[in-house]
Amino acid sequence: MLRFSESEAAAFVRNAMPAQGIFAGHEWRISPAPFPLAPELARELDSLGRVLLQFYRAVNLLYRKSLEGRQPEWVARWLDQGKPAELVELARAPAFKNEVPRVIRPDLLLTEHGLSVTELDSVPGGIGLTAWLNQTYSKLGADVIGGAEGMTQGFAGIFGEAAAVQIVVSEEAATYRPEMEWLADQLGASRFRIENSGVEDFADGDAVYRFFELFDLANVPASKKLFELAAARRIRLTPPPKPIFEEKMLFALLWNRNLQDFWRQELGENFFRRLLKLAPYTWLVDPAPLPPHAAIPELNLTDWRQLQLLSQKERELILKVSGFSAHAWGARGVFLGSDLSHADWAAAVENAVKSFEHSPFVLQRYHKPGLVQAQWFDFGRNQLVPMPGRVRLCPYYFVSGDGDAARARLGGILATICPADKKIIHGMTEAIFAPCSAAHEPNHKSP
Repeated sequence: MLRFSESEAAAFVRNAMPAQGIFAGHEWRISPAPFPLAPELARELDSLGRVLLQFYRAVNLLYRKSLEGRQPEWVARWLDQGKPAELVELARAPAFKNEVPRVIRPDLLLTEHGLSVTELDSVPGGIGLTAWLNQTYSKLGADVIGGAEGMTQGFAGIFGEAAAVQIVVSEEAATYRPEMEWLADQLGASRFRIENSGVEDFADGDAVYRFFELFDLANVPASKKLFELAAARRIRLTPPPKPIFEEKMLFALLWNRNLQDFWRQELGENFFRRLLKLAPYTWLVDPAPLPPHAAIPELNLTDWRQLQLLSQKERELILKVSGFSAHAWGARGVFLGSDLSHADWAAAVENAVKSFEHSPFVLQRYHKPGLVQAQWFDFGRNQLVPMPGRVRLCPYYFVSGDGDAARARLGGILATICPADKKIIHGMTEAIFAPCSAAHEPNHKSP
């Protein structure tokens, strides 16, 4: 970065933007430098992929054992709640038995007490964006985590030796189409192609990347043929059509005391403890009546509607749709109790309770992100603007290899820094998007 002034660096990033953009109709603030991470944090993120891959494998096994009667039946019942019978049947097909998503992206908040992983995304946006950021800032001389090609090589590596890769992007995911077009162009149009949701030209041996959520199948005409070919093992599909991996309730299962022995056995004590430290306590909002002497753990409530009576100070809680819903991604369907009026919080709780049968909600402890010091370049005023903010880190792990030889490798990390007054961190116009680098000193401090 020493070769450029801050204004030159910011202008270089802006001018490097592809003609078609990266996110359709979306802009962000440009930082002249990557977001620096303390070396210890960078090492922790580098090793986290192993833990999350093992967690996905354990979730997969837990679901199967629940179906077989070797783990509690409510596990599979919860995970299948609200899903069409044909999708549930497809997910259980032998071809997908051991398949887990090959792109793993946790949403991590830098809180006042360390990292907090709020959810895992198995169909994440931002792959092309982070690849472009890493490549662009590397040209400025920055030593970004993952390097200039870590994201592109990581993504290409999940498809093995497939001669052709088709990336099927739905209309629901159209915002991300430009970033995937840029990524495919970088990887070579002779092998990688972007297809719309109506494509039917699949050849035996092709690999297909599913860039659409399973709740949206009615709007993806290609999905029926795509899934039939994958179930017949004629094409290689990732992520697999298994809705369990699109559920936020996985952390509720992780925290469920009835399953502790299973998690210890399948994760090992170290990985299990590491995940409990990262994942905030999470509950599934299941309105099944409790015995008179029982209470919901940690909350000491005897009925979910009692959440409505909590004071604002007691409502440091996040309520959100678990999955299989148009409201289950982005900031949609997310309710921060301490940020809502009593009436709005009561309505959100009532909706969550009533939605259980067709669209379950989870409740999660809210760990407030700490303050970080960032800066962005204002081209209108031609000056660098300091911005105290709160950051979400999204590392991208790419899983290559099969079976026991599969490995999750870090390709890059996207930092989304929102102004300090924003309670929920997501990709907004006022946010800074930047790649991450390892720094000598931490950038994080408590407010």
